[in-house]
This record gives sequence, structure tokens and C-alpha cells, in this order.
Amino acid sequence: MSEFTHIDPKGRVRMVDITDKPASQRMAKARASIRMQAATLQQILDRKIKKGNVLETARIAGIMAAKKTADLIPMCHPLNLSHVSVDFYPDAGGSVIGIEATARLVGQTGVEMEALTAAAVASLTVYDMCKSTDREMAITEIRLVEKTGGKSGHYRFPES
Repeated sequence: MSEFTHIDPKGRVRMVDITDKPASQRMAKARASIRMQAATLQQILDRKIKKGNVLETARIAGIMAAKKTADLIPMCHPLNLSHVSVDFYPDAGGSVIGIEATARLVGQTGVEMEALTAAAVASLTVYDMCKSTDREMAITEIRLVEKTGGKSGHYRFPES
């Protein structure tokens, strides 16, 4: 038997069988950051970007992306998400927007990939909507910061 969960004994890629796993409440929270010029951040906050309301568009994109994670990442289970949120934390002093995505469900597998996908796509949407203003934006620190539920229990990213 292979030690890898996504490879069968013959070396073929497979989706992990979760049929017999008990359902439990599960939550995952992910974060991303997008660094930009101070003027770009101010234009976003003042809703002066020509493409429209950047943060609300990015929120919708992140939520939609979480719902499509299984279509984007091979072997991810399609999930019946019960909640997805995407929130923004602008920091004028650092010229950065922090993005936090949370996904929840009651199910047999975790929602880490959905939360990470939401944070990543929300940050990509900010970039897309602002790239004509600021091509030097940088998306950084996409990471899982917390998860609950399932056999492995509670995890929290160790803050430095």
C-alpha cells in the first residue's frame, strides 16, 4: 500500500475515499496579503479605480472561487459549503490589504483548500482590477491560519 493518500498501490492517482468518514463541523480560515503603492490603496478605499468597487468585486470572486475549488484542483472533493466569507483589512501605513477567507461546512472532509482558494482569487482580483494603476503590486503570504474539525482537530498557524 502506498504511503501517499492520493496514489493507489499501483501508482495511479486517485481521489481519497471519504465514504466511511463521519461528518463533523469543519472550518478553515486562510489569509493573503497584497502590497501596493500608497496611492493605489487610497484609490481603492476612495472607490476611484476605473474598473469599479475593487473590494466588493474581490469578495464576490473569492466566494465564487471557493465554490469552484473542486473544478480547479485535481482530486479535491466537491463540497456542499454552508458558509464562505471574504474580508479585507487595509493598512495604509504598510500600503497593504490583508485578505481573510473563511469556509464552513458539516461534512466528511476539510475546507482548507476552499478557504485558500478564496483568499488567493480575491487577491488576484484586486491585482486584476488595479494593474493599470500599479503593476508593482505583490501578492504574498497566502496561508492557512486556522482549521477546526475532523480527525486532526484544531490547528492554528503559529504567529511570529
